[in-house]
Amino acid sequence: MPITPRDASANGREICGLAPVIPVIVVEDAAHARPLAEALVAGGLPVLEVTLRTPAALDAIRAMADVPGGVVGAGTLLRPEDVRAAKEAGALFGVSPGVTDELLDACEAEELPLLGGVATVTEAMRMLARGYDVAKFFPAEANGGAAALKSFAGPLPQVAFCPTGGVTPQNAPDYLKLPNVLCVGGSWVASPAMMREGRWDEIERLAREASQLKRGK
Repeated sequence: MPITPRDASANGREICGLAPVIPVIVVEDAAHARPLAEALVAGGLPVLEVTLRTPAALDAIRAMADVPGGVVGAGTLLRPEDVRAAKEAGALFGVSPGVTDELLDACEAEELPLLGGVATVTEAMRMLARGYDVAKFFPAEANGGAAALKSFAGPLPQVAFCPTGGVTPQNAPDYLKLPNVLCVGGSWVASPAMMREGRWDEIERLAREASQLKRGK
């Protein structure tokens, strides 16, 4: 039975509530996936977004799906084929830079909750009209940052966001204090260079610092 937008949004809120930061991960070598996931989970960041930007991404999702305590999702979903491949690999949620009806249809059919990307109030209204009240705000900094997202809360108080794109340890608190922000997505916790060099202890330390960021006022 297809997942409804309402249930997908409820699931999205639950996932976003697990930690203040969702690491946005680009995995170049699938052998890095398990130690990376173990370091992030140990550091207090259980929700992991693996972007489908490399040939290793789906194998990485498969490996991370077996890590206790991890909640792995697939990012950069663009087409229905991406949705099906991500679900088959073990992804528990999806993330997209934008949304199309075709992509939403596929996610609902595959029962894959989606954090669909929006950049404007109009796009957020379209998601709300479909039944979604949780979305990704992307690219966050390029679209006005926390100040812009704060202005969304006036006309759309029922919609909650995960801003991603240009989010750093320095500006993350500006987003997290907003009433319409559930969590943020960021890549600073696990860079490709750190993975290549096997700096798992450093990744765990950065994850622990990120997990301590405060939400709300």
